Amino acid sequence: MTTDIATVSLPDGERIPKLGQGTWEMGEQPARRAAEIAALRAGVELGMTLIDTAEMYGDGATESLLGEALAGLREQVFLVSKVYPHNADRRGVQAACERSLRRLKTDRLDLYLLHWRGSVPLRETVEAFETLRRAGKIRHWGVSNFDAADMEELMSVPGGDACATNQILYNVARRGPEFDLLPWLRARDMPAMAYSPVDHARLPKRSPLDDIADARGVSVFQIALAWVLRQPEVFAIPKAGSVEHVRDNHRAMELKLSAEECAAIDAYFKAPRSKRPLEML
Repeated sequence: MTTDIATVSLPDGERIPKLGQGTWEMGEQPARRAAEIAALRAGVELGMTLIDTAEMYGDGATESLLGEALAGLREQVFLVSKVYPHNADRRGVQAACERSLRRLKTDRLDLYLLHWRGSVPLRETVEAFETLRRAGKIRHWGVSNFDAADMEELMSVPGGDACATNQILYNVARRGPEFDLLPWLRARDMPAMAYSPVDHARLPKRSPLDDIADARGVSVFQIALAWVLRQPEVFAIPKAGSVEHVRDNHRAMELKLSAEECAAIDAYFKAPRSKRPLEML
């Protein structure tokens, strides 16, 4: 049974979980397979029913793992995958989507993203996404790793305004999107999907996050995740390879940072005062 969890709205009004699950690097180590499947299923039971993957991850191995993990759970899940830029032309998108669907053992994706910008014109990719949507292969489409100028260009393309989200690298240590990209998205009621919300476990060895975590008796990563989750119209997809890690991520939803704690974090991890190029991992 799933539990209630905070949500954000896609531009069409559909509500999706504010805390989901990422899958980068999952499915690549046979010894971890059972634990990763258990973690994904536990996350769904906890209400973390948005799961993100990509054809790039493990060259399809991650999608195959997820297809196995979702046996009997598919109807509870908002399933996201991403297409390589070099597959983003009309024929390439169709073929890539079909491959992903086979690996995921499903007949449709809830959200399909362009993983990052490549050489294929955005007009062609949007047309391919819309063809998939009309065919019922995908329900929504969006982009990933698009900066504000990229989003403006996307909006100039016929049908580009149907974009549902932009998946970006965003966390307490990488706040560049706050200067222009996040305000741009909010002005258009388009939520941002934050990947690597705890900076792929590469946070500084000692910062105010440690002091807050010590005082609360939680982990630094839970505080960093709670900081992302407090941002309006942002949803996050942390990865967890064990059931206990999933539970830790879920508990971060319950952490409400005080004004004093946020001020201490801001003093160390400073908000941007000028435009910064969008970072990627």
